[in-house]
Amino acid sequence: TTEIYTLSLHDALPISMAGVFKPFKIDMSMYKEIRSNVIDKLISYAGAKHGIAFLEGGHQTTRYEADTDILFRQDSKFHYLFGVKEPDFFAAIETDTKKAVLFIPHLPADFAVWMGPINPPSYYKDLYEVDEVLYTDDIPAYFEKFAPEVVYVTKGQNSDSGNYAVPAHFDGIEKYNIEEVSLFKAITECRVIKTPKEIEIYRYVCKIGAQAHLDNMAALEPEMYESQIESVFLHSNYFKGGCRHVSFIPICASGRNSSILHYGHAGAPNDRLMKDGDWLLMDMGSEYKCYACDITTVCPVNGHFTPEQKTIYETVLDMNRQCQKIMKPGVNWRDVHTLSNRVACEHLKEAGVFKGDVDEMMAANLCGYFMPHGLGHLMGIDVHDVGGYTDGMQRETAMGYKSLRTKRDLAEGMIITVEPGIYFVDCCLNMIKNDEKLNKFINWDVLMEKYYPIGGCRIECDVLITKDGSEDLTPAPRTVKDIEAVYKGEITSVDQIGRAHV
Repeated sequence: TTEIYTLSLHDALPISMAGVFKPFKIDMSMYKEIRSNVIDKLISYAGAKHGIAFLEGGHQTTRYEADTDILFRQDSKFHYLFGVKEPDFFAAIETDTKKAVLFIPHLPADFAVWMGPINPPSYYKDLYEVDEVLYTDDIPAYFEKFAPEVVYVTKGQNSDSGNYAVPAHFDGIEKYNIEEVSLFKAITECRVIKTPKEIEIYRYVCKIGAQAHLDNMAALEPEMYESQIESVFLHSNYFKGGCRHVSFIPICASGRNSSILHYGHAGAPNDRLMKDGDWLLMDMGSEYKCYACDITTVCPVNGHFTPEQKTIYETVLDMNRQCQKIMKPGVNWRDVHTLSNRVACEHLKEAGVFKGDVDEMMAANLCGYFMPHGLGHLMGIDVHDVGGYTDGMQRETAMGYKSLRTKRDLAEGMIITVEPGIYFVDCCLNMIKNDEKLNKFINWDVLMEKYYPIGGCRIECDVLITKDGSEDLTPAPRTVKDIEAVYKGEITSVDQIGRAHV
């Protein structure tokens, strides 16, 4: 027998032409400005010396032992300084003059058969607007001729991943005076504060991401798989915004899956069939020329919020907006996180989920078990960007606070996510039940019968710290009214959505 499959209207998942963007052209002088800033910062740490900042770009890899290439994405530090998209490059910046030199691989003749023309050094000199381009074979001779007092390489720990940067290397580098700390520190600190030219790229990529989230909502209906909405996001990014990469594995979590903070991994690959009455948490970010955004939206699968969904959603939206109201230079990020907890306690008490005194709830850190992650993270060329923790900054141990990705004071030019949430996570609820100091605050019948089935909610914006406040760069649908209007087809472009007054 032959099975016959009937395709629904949404199996094709059409993408409207609304929100198609002209690709953003990056001004290559931006990288020269960034290199200058980094060398200035390096000298402030290490002193003025006749030195070379030496960096190694990313390398092309294959899938395990096979000959299938993995789509290359440049090392973030290397891209930050040079904007180079190709693999297997090295680079040097001379600290005396800030002269920039790229070293390109000497490709074999057969490369042209399979991969296209082999471009000469002059091509890359013009493309990347550097001072000189040599071959990687020339690195030893270049070093010998320059005779540096010190060679700065990057070997430092990423405070988000815990991983260490691998310093650039060539055979013979050992005979030079190698300094591994200052360059990594200088690049990290410069990446925390965005230049005006970088901010314009972020405006572009955040708009692409917001439109893709809107397209997700427009395509959504019951009896679809989470992965189908993930596919809408990927297509919208590439088709409308020219984004070949996204900034992380998309999280497309429906029903109780929305309580899983990093759902979407290989063990839970966005594969649930969504039902009428569920809602869908979409944490997905675009990436344009290595510049990332990170947006989370939540919407009902059938286009209509239930009273309980609306209560939780508008609680989290108020958490988000109250936090943005106080964000400005000089405000410490830990204090913003604490405010989000207080707003949550007030709303959940009003909804009958919590009972008792809000100040006592705060002292007991009750909301740490309903928002076990930190409020947000620095954004940049990596979605969890570098620089969250500086020397001497201590991590905490309390729920939620221990997951803060930074405890810095906010500063003009930072871009940081504001992503409060409320989640009904089984293991966290069990911790509360087993702790008398926490258990007394919970109306368990209300929580389990009305709100537990929802799963969780997170609303995430990418926010630029300005001279005297902040600006939300992500014009995604946020209000209940706008989300329901998208579902009805009344809003098709982010240009129709007004900026939130926070």
